[in-house]
Amino acid sequence: MRRPAARVVIAFCLVSLVAAGCAQAPERRGGRVPVTVASVETRSVPFELDATGTVEPIATADVLAQVGGMVTRVAFHEGDDVRAGQVLVELDKTAFATEAARTAALLERDRAQARTARLNWERTQALAPQQLVSPGELDDARSAAEAAEATALADSAAHARAVLDLDHATVRAPISGRTGKLGVHVGDVVRANDPSSAVVTIHQLKPIRVRFTIPQADMGALQGERQHDVRVYVVHDDTDSARAEGSLAFVDNQVDQASGTLMLKGEFANQDAALWPGAFVRVRLQLHEQQGATVVPTAAVNNSQSGSYCYVVKPDTTVELRPVNVSRSWQDLTVIASGLAAGETVVTDGQVRLSPGARALIRAPQAAGGAPGAPGGAGRRGGPGAPAQASPGRGSRAQGGDPPAPTEHAQAAADGHRP
Repeated sequence: MRRPAARVVIAFCLVSLVAAGCAQAPERRGGRVPVTVASVETRSVPFELDATGTVEPIATADVLAQVGGMVTRVAFHEGDDVRAGQVLVELDKTAFATEAARTAALLERDRAQARTARLNWERTQALAPQQLVSPGELDDARSAAEAAEATALADSAAHARAVLDLDHATVRAPISGRTGKLGVHVGDVVRANDPSSAVVTIHQLKPIRVRFTIPQADMGALQGERQHDVRVYVVHDDTDSARAEGSLAFVDNQVDQASGTLMLKGEFANQDAALWPGAFVRVRLQLHEQQGATVVPTAAVNNSQSGSYCYVVKPDTTVELRPVNVSRSWQDLTVIASGLAAGETVVTDGQVRLSPGARALIRAPQAAGGAPGAPGGAGRRGGPGAPAQASPGRGSRAQGGDPPAPTEHAQAAADGHRP
């Protein structure tokens, strides 16, 4: 009975050893870590500044009645686009027309009296050399003529004012733009120049401006540019693609001491009225192109307490932890100031399982919209004014560099195992 028991123990040990060997089979395949990679490239990168801006109209007019009276007609609808000089509201003109007629009659009377007074003075001047009139009579005739002319001039001004009031009984748009809420209606009595009885507010929407600020630390980059060459973009929050393109129209002449920022304004044609006064928008200020910048996908850059670093894949498929100095970011690329050279291969996905000296198993990029590292995948941001493009060098290597690392199938075959 002891021999069968010993056989059972031996069989159990053999099964355990086989199971352990099967469990350790992946370890013997080389211990490679699946990763996705991209190439370090040299390219031209725009120098841009991002900010949050507020849309504001170039011109705003609160339309007030310049004379008082009852509203008899409203010639537009709320929210209409109006042009400068267009009739908005008409007031009762009866009193103004009557006053204009009265002052016109007074003006004609006083002009006739002024003509008579001047003729009398001229006759008096003709009689003075013959001493037929006294010097006092001559002075009286001259004074009467001058007084009559002054009275006619005063009547002319009064008549002009009456005619102006009659014209102001028709309220017109001072600027072209979009009207807001209507403040008066037919039958309402408005007072002259009363803000509480404003007819309507008009905002000029085409063109329109966006006000935003930049830190004073970025003033040096802005001062090196010609203002009319600087492009300003309003971008979508979700896709980062350009929503509108304009030019830099205004740079403030002082820095706000409270916030340490400089105010700027971009001007946009806004033909489609996509920008609305008071709205908050994302603004991108494009200054110049940085030539020969060393760039990698932003996903390849990791951060630690010691600073930024990347995992670099060597020709023998081992990885190296490389400290890098990051200059700035642009879309889904990071500009590297030092630490990497064009043509090197960096890991863009799978860094969590890596350690210095580990062997990498290169995964081919998947189709668009899927895994990290695939062109067009998550995190893609389109450039201003143009459709988004795939990150340069993603999943490929620059010509003339080190030979590419073996793919997943090639590495498995080299290790003597099926992938």
